[in-house]
This record gives sequence, structure tokens and C-alpha cells, in this order.
Amino acid sequence: MRPDNRQFDELRPIKMTTGYIIHPEGSVLIEAGNTKVICNASVEESVPPFKKMSGEGWVTAEYSMLPRSTNTRNKRDISKGKQNARSVEIQRLIGRSLRQAVDMTLLGERTITVDCDVIQADGGTRTASVTGGFAALYLACEKLVRDGVIEKSPIKNLVSAVSVGIIDGQPTLDLCYEEDSRAEVDMNVIMTDKGEFVEIQGTGEGNTFTAQQLEALLALAKKGNEQLNSIQRQVLGL
Repeated sequence: MRPDNRQFDELRPIKMTTGYIIHPEGSVLIEAGNTKVICNASVEESVPPFKKMSGEGWVTAEYSMLPRSTNTRNKRDISKGKQNARSVEIQRLIGRSLRQAVDMTLLGERTITVDCDVIQADGGTRTASVTGGFAALYLACEKLVRDGVIEKSPIKNLVSAVSVGIIDGQPTLDLCYEEDSRAEVDMNVIMTDKGEFVEIQGTGEGNTFTAQQLEALLALAKKGNEQLNSIQRQVLGL
């Protein structure tokens, strides 16, 4: 049995609360089991230098974990004088993933930054950040339309992410920390609601895996992402 008595192909309970923070153009608290991430989307009327005069906008992300989001206190990046390498890698993943949801021409020359702050971690923080981050991004774009800043929402598809892995030989969906720490194979799969893959991160954590196992993992990830898309639609009123 899994630690929380789920079936091998079952997501953790997923909850998304919109408008969690009142100031950002889009804000969502996403809860995936015991993992909780605040995702805030902020709009700026400027773009990075490489986008100036292009007529296109930009979407980027930042990611961090609060000091007691884990079992022991981790130090804030500012105390170390530089950003944690893992945080940099994760926020780049989130940014790449969310850009696949946006028509940058419709967005116009403005930037949307999605801040993903982990307040409680129990595995799957990066995948929860992508899924919740998309919802916050969507809300920010809808506000731009309501405010008359842009005529049409630049969102062209939904984006979500889920983890899968092999534990004791069994392909398993949506790993909690206890499972992730002992998985033989660990994978994060980002997809659109059109069934297209955005990114696949997969590693044999001490074991190799076969093409057949890879197919099983991707099938599980597809099932999980379809369920996440359904939750996104419900929360966003789509």
C-alpha cells in the first residue's frame, strides 16, 4: 500500500483556491495532498531587452521554498548570497512550461511573472507550481481583458504537470516525498490539455528502465494531467 492508501494510479487530493492573495493580478493557492504552493501572477508594462520593439510579451517564473516548508529549516537564499541552484532549475522549468500556454503577440509588450512560493513541501512542488502557476497566469490574463488593456486573452491552451515513478517495480502516479525518496525511476511530465508534451524529465535513480516501463509511466502521466486539466477548468469556470 502507498503511505496515504491511494491506488497506484490515483492523484493526491487536489484543491485550488483563487484570489488567495489580494494584490496580484492572478493568485492561486494549490494544495496537492500535503504540498502547498502559493502562485502569484504579476503584470508589468515592460519586457526584457531582447523582447523590446518585437510586439511580443514575455512570461517568466520564480520559485522558492520557505524555511520551514520542509522537516528541517532551510536557509533563505539571501542568507547565502546567491540563489539555490535547484530553485533556479525549477523556476526555469516553470517558466518554459507556462510560456507554452500564451500567444505572446496577443499579450503585447508586457511581462507576466509567476512567483511560486512553497509553504509546505511533501513532494511534487515543481509540478504543483506549474499546475497552480497556470491557473494564476490565466486569471491575470483575464484581468487584462476585463480592464481593457488587451482585447483578447492570449491563453491558447491549458498546461499542467504531474510526477510519476517506479516504486518496487510498480509504475505510480503523483509521488509524495516518502515515495519520491525511494523511487527507482522518477519523472516529471508537463502537458497541454491537447494531449501534447511540453517537457519530460526522467531519471533512473539507481535503476535503468525499459521502453515498456516508459510507456506505462507516460500513460499514467497523461491520465493524471487530464484529471488536473478538469480541475483547472472547474476552478477557472471554463
